[in-house]
Amino acid sequence: MALLLVVAVVVGVVAVFVFLWQRNRRNTKVSPLAKATFSALHTVALAAPVLREGLSSRSASQALPYLRQLVETTAMAMTDSRGTVLGWDGTADQHQQDVQTLADTVVRTGRMELMSHTSIKCNQPGCEVRGIVVVPLESDGNIIGTLAALTPSTAGPPVLRATGEVARYVSSQLELAELDDSRARLNRAEVRALRAQISPHFVYNALTTIASFIRTDPARARELLIEFADFTRYSFRSAGEYTTLLDELNNIERYVRLEKARFGNRLNIKLQIDQEVQNVVLPFLALQPLVENAVRHGLSGKPNGGTVTIRAENAGSECVIVVEDDGVGMDPARLDEDLDDAHLSGAHVGLGNVDDRMRSAFGDNFGLVVDTNIGAGMKITLRVPKFRAGIRA
Repeated sequence: MALLLVVAVVVGVVAVFVFLWQRNRRNTKVSPLAKATFSALHTVALAAPVLREGLSSRSASQALPYLRQLVETTAMAMTDSRGTVLGWDGTADQHQQDVQTLADTVVRTGRMELMSHTSIKCNQPGCEVRGIVVVPLESDGNIIGTLAALTPSTAGPPVLRATGEVARYVSSQLELAELDDSRARLNRAEVRALRAQISPHFVYNALTTIASFIRTDPARARELLIEFADFTRYSFRSAGEYTTLLDELNNIERYVRLEKARFGNRLNIKLQIDQEVQNVVLPFLALQPLVENAVRHGLSGKPNGGTVTIRAENAGSECVIVVEDDGVGMDPARLDEDLDDAHLSGAHVGLGNVDDRMRSAFGDNFGLVVDTNIGAGMKITLRVPKFRAGIRA
């Protein structure tokens, strides 16, 4: 819902900009209203990026000069939920204590607070502050700070409305920052869940296989140990939520070499990768769980084993990736039940995890598509946009 609201706002802003630009091209003379509208939109756009970083001394200090232009006040300040001044733009900083006092009340009550010229005491010569208005900044229904405007005249209705609207805009940006942070934390938690899934079964099997070669084929054991070290170094790395398709495929090849040492000729892999999509960015550990699912649930139960095929095709603005096995397959209804209970049983937890992270990164239209049936193997398809703002390896 928040994403739809943001899209609607952006589309609206772009439409106004286009309208004004086209009008400016047709007419050399632009109305004062059009100029004012263009200036306000431009100022809002300049304040947005830093506010999306969240509420801090840095974001407040960098955003306040733009916000003050919108209200045209003597000074503007921003505080946190404790009333501490995070940033101040303009003169009259001798009134910081007045702002903090009002901010404490605003945070406690959730209502706008005013201080008129009759209540303002200032011994500073030439001070032009005649009114102070402090309004709450909210995120998800909680007061997270305040915005204060210090005016050269009594804070009348126009100033109150303007300050309130600016505070509403700031609140929306800070709430989006909270959503971004929550999504990042969720993605990190889901990656940790995948790593926890890797450790119990695969690590034990890989080390057991390596141990079996120590006496009979020490050179092979050493090679496999290096493969295992590289695999775990990549899988448990701490850098970034995203990776490239090429890096993910390299890690899959390590995984397959370790599994082939256990399964022998019962396990085969085929890669069909278009060169144009090797640098496509996708969620970290998005493919390895799908291949592991194919080996564990598709091929390990088949007497003669089988083949896992990975295809990555160039499809215009997208990359289409298919992970397919010719294993035992399963009843689609059973798969749905397993995915619903995966957080309890651990069955196919990798599929649900990857599906959630793909949707979180690219939208609900980019979830996994799974085709399977008993005796028919399993085919998993995922689409990855070649470019998405804010997503990079």
